[in-house]
Amino acid sequence: MMETVKDQPVLAIDIGGTKFVAAVVSTAGEIISRQYELTLADEGPEAVVGRLLESIKDLVRNATPTSVPSAIAIACAGAIDSTAGTVTSSPNLPGWHDVPLREMVREATGIRTILLNDASAAALGEHAFGAGRGVSNLIYITVSTGIGGGIVIGGKLYEGACGAAGEIGHTTIDVNGPHCSCGNVGCLEMLASGKAIAREAQRLISGGARSCILELAEGELQNVTAQTVSAAAQRGDATAKAVVAKAAAYLGVGLVNLVNIFNPEMIIVGGGVAKMGDSLLDGARRVVAERAFQLPARAVRIVPSELGDNAGILGAVAFASAS
Repeated sequence: MMETVKDQPVLAIDIGGTKFVAAVVSTAGEIISRQYELTLADEGPEAVVGRLLESIKDLVRNATPTSVPSAIAIACAGAIDSTAGTVTSSPNLPGWHDVPLREMVREATGIRTILLNDASAAALGEHAFGAGRGVSNLIYITVSTGIGGGIVIGGKLYEGACGAAGEIGHTTIDVNGPHCSCGNVGCLEMLASGKAIAREAQRLISGGARSCILELAEGELQNVTAQTVSAAAQRGDATAKAVVAKAAAYLGVGLVNLVNIFNPEMIIVGGGVAKMGDSLLDGARRVVAERAFQLPARAVRIVPSELGDNAGILGAVAFASAS
């Protein structure tokens, strides 16, 4: 097995419900090479891991002598047992139950491999290279297909008893809310994620609401996404703006819980849906100002991600470098 070499690059992988990214990254955070692939999660874990290994082999094969990775760091969506190196479950990766991903990759490549949750990795990325530089206590929340989170306390990633801390998307916001694929009901993910935004827009349009959302979705209700809702909201569409405002309010409730429990200096909001910017964040900030305890509410800064789609892979590099 290849040993870690100080200052040698790391092959970082970020696996989400929609796509995965594999990149060779220097320990200073410079991206040397990168590949994007659709996750195609419905095909099951074996197919996804097979495509993942092909991407890894391509990147290693094309590496120069100075860019051969010393380690593989995988950030994956879901509940991760980082000690055992398994994906125990993942609501956005169907069929992923106790998948020994770390060993599967290590055995196939012969390279030291580590595994952590994708949002925890993003928290580390923002702490090391992004908006959270110099901040000791922060929370990162990713609002995308689903919702995840990562917690940094005293400058270090808080992983919990078995590496599963930070599942902010599966905190209960509405005890009478919709059922979530995690088995709970009324999860934040079911109320403020990209899927939730699309579902709410589809419900309103099916009920007769007038909106240009359907036009942007080429007349097909099933084509309505958070992106089409965002685009319609930017045009001033009333239905779209109402959908975004509702998601922002639910997100704000989730952030109130984080502010009151953790008293962080900063909450960083990333992920595809967070690209809506202030139209989403301003509504969430108002809820925090109205509902959270005033002392921690005044102390916290709620800011957008600085690293965007690179947060996970850069955080995986930071984790590998510290391991």
